[in-house]
Amino acid sequence: MADAAFNRAREGLRVMEDLARFILDDQDLVSCLKQIRHDLSALSRRWPGLSLVLSRDAAGDVGTSVTTQGEAERSCLRDVAAAAGRRSTEALRSLEELAKVDAPGISPAIEQMRYRLYDLAGLVEKRLPFNGSPQWRLCVLITESICLQDWREVARAAVAGGADCLQLREKNLGTRELAERSRELISIARPHGVDVIINDRADVAVATNADGVHVGSDDLPVEDVRSIVGDRAHVGATVRTAEDIRRAIDCGASYVGLGPMFATGTKPDLETAGPSAIGNLIRQHDIIPHLAIGGIKPTNIAEAISSGARGVAVCHCVCTSSNPEKATADLLHSIDSQVSQVAGHA
Repeated sequence: MADAAFNRAREGLRVMEDLARFILDDQDLVSCLKQIRHDLSALSRRWPGLSLVLSRDAAGDVGTSVTTQGEAERSCLRDVAAAAGRRSTEALRSLEELAKVDAPGISPAIEQMRYRLYDLAGLVEKRLPFNGSPQWRLCVLITESICLQDWREVARAAVAGGADCLQLREKNLGTRELAERSRELISIARPHGVDVIINDRADVAVATNADGVHVGSDDLPVEDVRSIVGDRAHVGATVRTAEDIRRAIDCGASYVGLGPMFATGTKPDLETAGPSAIGNLIRQHDIIPHLAIGGIKPTNIAEAISSGARGVAVCHCVCTSSNPEKATADLLHSIDSQVSQVAGHA
């Protein structure tokens, strides 16, 4: 039992250490996890009469053939970290109880190690992207007041033109009307596999079974949004700096909106970040899906993609178009052309 528990604890620690090293690039976190792994090995040598090699009998272990469906399912790296953390802490609890019988002198040390690992495992899990949002290519924000045609027709046209995400952005609608509009937009988009994100309102997103909710810096905090939607919906946050991205991920964001990249009519008073700054942020935080936002249109979308953006969000250039389906398709064509050009130079 002790041999199996020591092995499980070290295996889980190694997974978390690799995530901290290769995904999070966090030297301090790697050092802390590595130290626990080494301390655990030292404790195993103090266990009276324990020979980890001689104790092993994998072929005769009845537990090796007992599995559950959940053991084979991981939807994202956060799930991997959560499973590794549970594996290690549960193994330490088993060791702690066994030590009370076989090695009372080291049981308190194992208990303290377990408490330390709870915090570290939680930190690794929190720092990884939540619940695997897709990497959308083109998200169209639907706002009735700027639509040249009926908003429903604009939404249908955007879907027909190839948009893979629609965001309902209506700041002035009452809750009941916003919920009704959300359901209507979902009925337009979902049959075609297009996701629907609700701007600002986590309650409406949950009530109408939308695919996600997006919040800005002045809206409900990301951690509160995540507590409302749980793992039922994507949570996006508008960010401008590397610190903003890290905080958003730590609080439960599954994707971020980076910008504004260019001057935007939606929020004209905001200072633009520019393609270079946004590109640097994307390269530094490539593990989380993103949308470049703010003033993106046919004349500058190539610049946005060449900066490193894998997805963009637009509003005016589709909603105010006399042919929103063609406007959407043209944007996607520009994205594909620029991606091909960048790949050709790689």
